[in-house]
Amino acid sequence: QVQLVESGGGLVQAGGSLRLSCAASGRTFSAYARGWFRQAPGKEREFVAAITWSGGSTYYADSVKGRFTVSRDNVKNTVYLQMNNLKPEDTADYYCAAEVDRPQALTTIANDYDYWGPGTQGSVSS
Repeated sequence: QVQLVESGGGLVQAGGSLRLSCAASGRTFSAYARGWFRQAPGKEREFVAAITWSGGSTYYADSVKGRFTVSRDNVKNTVYLQMNNLKPEDTADYYCAAEVDRPQALTTIANDYDYWGPGTQGSVSS
């Protein structure tokens, strides 16, 4: 079993930054590929970013490419999402997820992930 807990959400103005963290506990952390998703009010959950178990490869949604950076520290069992130049349309609940079976995968599909955190809210005012 893997437990994931996000933190770092908050309210910022457009153009500002937030850094989300996702701490893992339970089974071996470093063996899992990780992803970030978000869900805005009234919308479906959407892919944001993914990172392989080693951190050597990453993948981003077009809407955040060049503004968001995903990274991980396997010693601290934590994955990060640095969000810069935030826009009001980035307002959402942000979720981290772990994919067990394919450590080198960079999947954008929510159903491919096995474990999820409860989410943290990020709000961007105009």
